[in-house]
Amino acid sequence: MPLSDEHNSDSESSRLSESTAASSDSEYSRQSFNSDSSSKPSSPASSPPKMITFDELMAAARNLTNLTLAHEIAVNANFCIKHEDLPQNSFAGTVKQIVHKAFWDHLESELNEDPPEYEHAIKLFEEIREILLSFLTPGANRIQNQICEVLDTDLIRQQAEHNAVDIHGLANYVINTMGKLCAPIRDNDIKQLKATDNIVELLRQIFRVLDLMKMDMANYTIQNLRPYLQRNLVDYERTKFQEILEETPSALDLTTEWIKDSIQDELSSTSDESSSSPGADSSSKQTISPTLVLNNGYLKLLQWNYHKTIPETLITDEARLQELREKLKQLQIIACVWLITNNMVGAAIVDVPDFAEQLKRISLPLLEGMNKKTFDLKEALNAIGVQICSKVNRSLTERGLPTLDEEMQSNLMGQIAHIIEENNPVCSLIDKRIQFFLRSLLSLPSFQKSMPTMPGGLSVIQTEMELVGSQYASIVNFNKQVYGPFYANILRKLLFRETPVGKAETGTATTTS
Repeated sequence: MPLSDEHNSDSESSRLSESTAASSDSEYSRQSFNSDSSSKPSSPASSPPKMITFDELMAAARNLTNLTLAHEIAVNANFCIKHEDLPQNSFAGTVKQIVHKAFWDHLESELNEDPPEYEHAIKLFEEIREILLSFLTPGANRIQNQICEVLDTDLIRQQAEHNAVDIHGLANYVINTMGKLCAPIRDNDIKQLKATDNIVELLRQIFRVLDLMKMDMANYTIQNLRPYLQRNLVDYERTKFQEILEETPSALDLTTEWIKDSIQDELSSTSDESSSSPGADSSSKQTISPTLVLNNGYLKLLQWNYHKTIPETLITDEARLQELREKLKQLQIIACVWLITNNMVGAAIVDVPDFAEQLKRISLPLLEGMNKKTFDLKEALNAIGVQICSKVNRSLTERGLPTLDEEMQSNLMGQIAHIIEENNPVCSLIDKRIQFFLRSLLSLPSFQKSMPTMPGGLSVIQTEMELVGSQYASIVNFNKQVYGPFYANILRKLLFRETPVGKAETGTATTTS
């Protein structure tokens, strides 16, 4: 039963951040980064590297699995467990089908012997008994005793020795008990079980429905666990990650490199000022804002090459960040197409009030799946250009105006197709404005719910940008809440030590309680 990783809830992360994310610039002030982390319970202290045993590595892997699962349950309202069968034409599906058929055929041959051989059937009822007992809540003593009494395998074996086992009777008891314990959604499955006569097929279907019931029970548990995790997720994730660090001292190496890169970017952006100010080089690192370093690092995640491993502290949100990156790329292209179209044929569409919405309805389906290797952006842009020309001409014809000539259509389609080119001026302009909006969003206090002013040229995608920005800010603010102490420890060493950033010790990535 694979875990379903659906991310269709627009407000799931924002609801969580409203209740838990309250980080502010003061958390990352110069004073906090210069203070002694060992005096704070929430700030991890450094420890020397150590050799890792296989058991310690496996313990760290289990902690990471638990952390990732808890995070997903809390922030993704659509997260659930789904039952999915292996494709029948796949190798694994074929092997499973062959093995299962062999097992049930063997069981059928045993039951058809004279006298019947019941040992395998008894083992199945023993397994069924344990599954039914696992569904019971504490205190359900009466039904527990009944299940143990009816499905007493020792008694069933004694009956088998005298050829007095009522297999159908036992199966009917199991079905009736399943009907009492199952969710309403399984009522139809129970009815189908009652209509099955062949005992081998019946046992096979009983196990199928029991698997579905186990999935239902797991999802019910997830549903009840979610509010508790949402209230306690910050402390839980921080504690679990601390345990990972204790087992795997290198568990912050990628995060440290990510922060180093952001510092280097900041130093590069201020290089002109440094060169014009005597002595500025020696103090440039001291003047960099830790909050600005982190925010710039977060912005880089929206342009991250996800074939490269993401920083360890952001693994739990990797899929969400990838989705936001793809969505932003789509919105960037739509804004480019709108700007080009408006500049070239603005007079033709000025009296079409919903043209912007029509442009989005044309573009979005053609830009789906941009993250896939097989996606052909050039072909998609050509298709968008053709449809926009057709839409403009149709609008002009309906209003009794002359349509665009061939040269104008060719120029418009060519300008749209050129968006794909590196350093395209329109694309660069829109990208800078999107980055400016997101940077402004991250600079706002986390408790402020209003959006920054939308830069010019992005009005066509304002609604979508505000939604993406809200989801993005929720991920960032919550991540700061959880991993702020770890970031503080890294930044303290990289920014406020004499050791150059490029020569920082690996041990700077290691923290323990």
